Amino acid sequence: MSKDAGFDYHRYRRLLAEAIDENKRMALIDLLIEERARDRLEAERASDRAAMTARTIATVLRTSKA
Repeated sequence: MSKDAGFDYHRYRRLLAEAIDENKRMALIDLLIEERARDRLEAERASDRAAMTARTIATVLRTSKA
């Protein structure tokens, strides 16, 4: 498994060690799902910003040639 920049292995290992009952295990699973969803949303937003920037640059370059 590769180490992602935003993935805090030490924190998750500690939380896993502390998950000694069903409620704590479910809370850990919920946390992992929530944080992964947030990471994906951030990546999607960054991609959208990059696409908008590229489109703006293309528009500026196209109009400067005319």
